[in-house]
This record gives sequence, C-alpha cells and structure tokens, in this order.
Amino acid sequence: MSDQQQNQFQAVQLSGCMILSLMIFMGCLLPLIFVDLAETALTNLHLSPQAAILVLIGMIFGSLINLPVSRFPLDREVNVPVFESVAGLKLMPQMQRLRQEAIIAVNLGGCVIPVFLAIWLSRFIIAGGLTPILVTLTGMCINTVICYRTSRLVPGMGIAMPFFIPPLAAVIATWFGFAIIGPITGDVGVHFHPLYAPVAFVIGISGPLIGADLMHWKDFKKLDSPSVSIGGAGTWDGIVLSGMIASLLA
Repeated sequence: MSDQQQNQFQAVQLSGCMILSLMIFMGCLLPLIFVDLAETALTNLHLSPQAAILVLIGMIFGSLINLPVSRFPLDREVNVPVFESVAGLKLMPQMQRLRQEAIIAVNLGGCVIPVFLAIWLSRFIIAGGLTPILVTLTGMCINTVICYRTSRLVPGMGIAMPFFIPPLAAVIATWFGFAIIGPITGDVGVHFHPLYAPVAFVIGISGPLIGADLMHWKDFKKLDSPSVSIGGAGTWDGIVLSGMIASLLA
C-alpha cells in the first residue's frame, strides 16, 4: 500500500470514528432535549414545575402499564392443550381447538394520564368563558374527523397515522378558532389568550384518541392481534405526542 493510499485509509477511519462519536453523542442528547421540551409543554398547561415533572414521570413509567378494559373473539382458532383429570391425576393433555380472544387495553402513560390531565384542564377552559369552550369543542370535532380520515389499520401492528397531523390540526384550529370565534362572542384580547396551550392540548389528544382509536373500535378485529393497547405504541404515543407538540406550538 502506497503512502497516499495509507493516508486516505487513515482519513476514512478518522471520519468514520468522528461520525460514530457524533451519532452516539446525539443519541444521548436527544432524549434529554425531548424530555426538556415535554416538561416545557406541561408547564404551559398551568402546571407548576414540580407537577410537570411528576406528570412527565407518570407518562414515562406509565407507558409500561396496560389496563385491560374489554376483550373480543378473533376469527381464527388455535390449538390449546387441555388436561383431563382422573382420580386426581392429570393425564396427558389433549389438544383442543379454541377461538382465540384479543384484549383491548388502555395504556396508563399514553392514554389515562393525558385524559385525566385534559379533564383537569377543562375547568380552566370552562372558567375562561364562552370563547375557549366553543374553540375547544369545534377543534375537537375537526381534529377527530381529520384523524379518522387519515388513520389506517395495519394488521399485526395497529393504527397508523402521520404523527404531525393531529398537533398541526390542533394548533391551526386553536389559532383560527380564537381569531374567528373571539370577535363573534365579544372576547377581547384573544390573540394573547392565556388558554391557547390548554385548548390546543385538549384538541391535540382528542383527535388520535377519538378519531384514530375509539372510532375504529369495531375494526380492531381486523388487526389480527392478540392485544390492542390504546395509547400504548411506545412511551410517546400519538395521543401524548399530539398534545405535547400542540401545547408547545400554541
């Protein structure tokens, strides 16, 4: 190998090491940035910094917990070993074909906690008067329809939908809602309304939850999966992600 080729080889090695080091550094840094953004989003929702951290921890660790709420039979059957007992002794198992059941569960961190947070925020929205109430209800309807139309069933995986659609629809509905409904109801200063973030959060989580999940309840059987977790597709499911992004952008 000539000196020139050796220098080129060393340069390629050095570049590869630098790229690998940069990827590792970014891999360690991105989760911290994401958690910081999530905490900022929660702080925008009239939560104290301490409460925002507690809610964030609940969402992260709660994503590991699924709470069964319903079950339904699948179209396929499976072979299940059934033991028969004679005089207290278990004989060799006999294979029996039984219809398999699927379990529908709600994820604690990806569904239950965001929904309870939205319910808690509703008291601020109701206390804010007619404008935020109408903006919230209108935005929820719009985002629900959009999410229902854009979501699709993926057998064996779940319900798929572009992640940016719900929060973007929530933010646009919030901005235009206050701009259009505010003057009609005589609300002054709607362009600087303190309820932008709470309204956007409620609208943001309602789309994936109602439009993408609940309105496809009857189609869960088509997923051909033994379990369906609402809000359980990872720590940052579409429900949580939509609410967080909407709260930040608003």
